[in-house]
Amino acid sequence: MSTPASTLSHVPSDAPGNATVLDRANISARIERLPITPRVFWTRNIIGAATFFDGYTVICIAYAMPVLVREWGLSPSETGMILSAGYIGQLIGAIFFGWLAERIGRLKVLLFTILLFVSMDVACLFAAGALTMMVLRFLQGIGTGGEVPVASAYINEYIGSRGRGRFFLLYEVMFLFGLVAAGMIARGLVPTYGWRAMFIVGLVPAFVLIPFRFFMKESPRWLAAKGRVAEADAIVADLERSAVSRGHALEEPKPVTDASEKCQSNWRELFQGIYRRRTLTIWAMWFTSYMVANGMITWLPTLYRQTYKLPLETSISYGLTTSVMGVVASVACALLIDKVGRKRWYTAAFLAAPVPLLVLAWTGAATAEQVLVCAGLSYAIIQTITFSLYLYSAELYPTRMRALGTGLGSAWLRLGSSTGPLVVGWIMAASGIGVVFAAFAGVLVVGAMVTLLFAIETKGRALEELSP
Repeated sequence: MSTPASTLSHVPSDAPGNATVLDRANISARIERLPITPRVFWTRNIIGAATFFDGYTVICIAYAMPVLVREWGLSPSETGMILSAGYIGQLIGAIFFGWLAERIGRLKVLLFTILLFVSMDVACLFAAGALTMMVLRFLQGIGTGGEVPVASAYINEYIGSRGRGRFFLLYEVMFLFGLVAAGMIARGLVPTYGWRAMFIVGLVPAFVLIPFRFFMKESPRWLAAKGRVAEADAIVADLERSAVSRGHALEEPKPVTDASEKCQSNWRELFQGIYRRRTLTIWAMWFTSYMVANGMITWLPTLYRQTYKLPLETSISYGLTTSVMGVVASVACALLIDKVGRKRWYTAAFLAAPVPLLVLAWTGAATAEQVLVCAGLSYAIIQTITFSLYLYSAELYPTRMRALGTGLGSAWLRLGSSTGPLVVGWIMAASGIGVVFAAFAGVLVVGAMVTLLFAIETKGRALEELSP
């Protein structure tokens, strides 16, 4: 039976701070049966624009590095430290801003993180040596590390369970488009204008702040969880009116399980009850997948240039090709994961990705073309895991600690990402490139075993049903 939007609001008469569990569940139930309205669609796209440049900012140093290695006379260990500095900053940003978003809201934190990584982009233009670049990339990483996990929690909280995977992952692909854009821009600009051109382009996301300020609304699920039910009701009622005006017949809200009396997040709860296993599992999945993916993608342009002696433009083109392969695989994942399921997809990908790496280890990675094909194929498979783990992480936790849980989980992404380039540098200096690929294959097998044994399936289930 269709119901006019005006009859669907149930705002309590008591103070917002005294909102009941039923009030909070009602907001979630109303969101669950809503279609994708224009506001939700454009909210995703505006944040997607910011996430696009987050991805660009994270990887642009990899394309600047072949020039910096020669200009500054960098050793492999110094190169690895510069590549890792941003990821170490991201670890801190993911934890801190995930915690802060639970307390002051999603939007305020998102605005600040964008300001931070754009301002550090300006500062990187004036770096004159390895130490300065490490410090600036570390500070920039704090901003980029905070943006994506908070954005992930925010977008997940605006949509229902039906089609959540596809809707969210088509947003998350914007991060991968940022990686590809960095390669394309580097190929066109770096050989002619030098490494600073990469950071000049990174100033564009400052313009994303304008629609952020005037269009975006706070997460109604977060508002309701904080007892601010009247504000949440106003936002959801606006979405309901938009849906009805476009001819959608809204069903009666179906009861959503939300038995928790808690409104405040507590990091200790991540290690209690059902959440202990989920937390440790997602941490292992983050670490293993990102250690390999970012260990390879950040080093490949330099590897082609320094080890295989390819021209700069060719080295950048090969790195770009790998990024494009990752995007194609990830779009396929976005379209299929709601049908296949999260656990089944991740297990299969973790088991398939080591095969091309073992081929490289066996052949000794003799040519650049072998690396392009095999490392590119492995990276593309891994990328379907890495880009979609934000979806999976947000599904594992309740609203009161979704940003915190996602932020702490993605901190292991940063730890893995910072470890990967360092491991490549150390093993390259000691044993050669073939051993690097063998080590990465072993890491992925560990990820496969953890996923197979301990991960849970989340497809098609409401967020409140998954996390009581």
